Amino acid sequence: MTDLVIRALTASDAHLFDAHPDPLNARAGHQRTRFRPEWKRVALRNGVVVARGAWWGGPDDAEPLNINWFDVAAGEEEAGAELLRTAPWQVELEINLPGGRRDDPALKAAAQARFDAAHAAGYELLVERFLYRWTPEHGLPERPGRLRFRAEPDDAVFFDALRRIHSATLDAHALRAIKEGGLDQAAQEELDFFHWCPSPREWWQLAHTPEGELAGIHIPAHNPSGPTIGFIGVVPEQRGHGYAYDLLAECTHFLVEQGAEFVSAATDQGNFPMAANFTKAGFPVVSERINFEPAARA
Repeated sequence: MTDLVIRALTASDAHLFDAHPDPLNARAGHQRTRFRPEWKRVALRNGVVVARGAWWGGPDDAEPLNINWFDVAAGEEEAGAELLRTAPWQVELEINLPGGRRDDPALKAAAQARFDAAHAAGYELLVERFLYRWTPEHGLPERPGRLRFRAEPDDAVFFDALRRIHSATLDAHALRAIKEGGLDQAAQEELDFFHWCPSPREWWQLAHTPEGELAGIHIPAHNPSGPTIGFIGVVPEQRGHGYAYDLLAECTHFLVEQGAEFVSAATDQGNFPMAANFTKAGFPVVSERINFEPAARA
């Protein structure tokens, strides 16, 4: 087998990234994503692209936050692994997959090639997630009207609520943060992400029962790809009443009232209660996401 050449791209040769086949139709999921040419890398054999990766971050980020496009040609898993292994940024890897990929042999093989390359590069599975997309034809979810919503300007109030919510969580990213640095780290990571989003801070809302007790929080947000359900969380002592649906319905209405023509969302596949709430609220699963973390963090 001929020698492998791994290189970063520039604006002048960024077209090489598009020369590789796209069996998982990753391009469809990145129509609104803006990648910097210098954060794209390819592996070439005899001048042919056999693996590619696009690192991604927000417009003001000095370094990428994750890899959210990664492809490997059949039989070139080691090339893909070397592409990841030699990158200057060791960040989380996201692999988006179309629905039904487990039942289609070609899609299943393409996905497995990416998984094998990631494992060979030292990445470990963190979580599998459902990705949702609400559009107006699904109808707005009915507001149950059981909770009272209001904005809160004090980050400390949200920090405390997040600590309480994450004290009993099913979220894999929060559980990783708790393992690394406790509830404070988990809460701070959430706050940092909300502040990173380009949507207004004034959108964050607390939810209280009619008796004035805190039930939870919801964060309507915009990420660089558009409107999204940033966060839904019920404090532990208020669980069992179905309030997560109330929060999701309110968050969806809020974004639509701000002009959203669609709303994206995601949840861990193991979070069965939240997945059921998305289904109830008219959010169909449009794809799946597999998150891997580099060995240094795992």
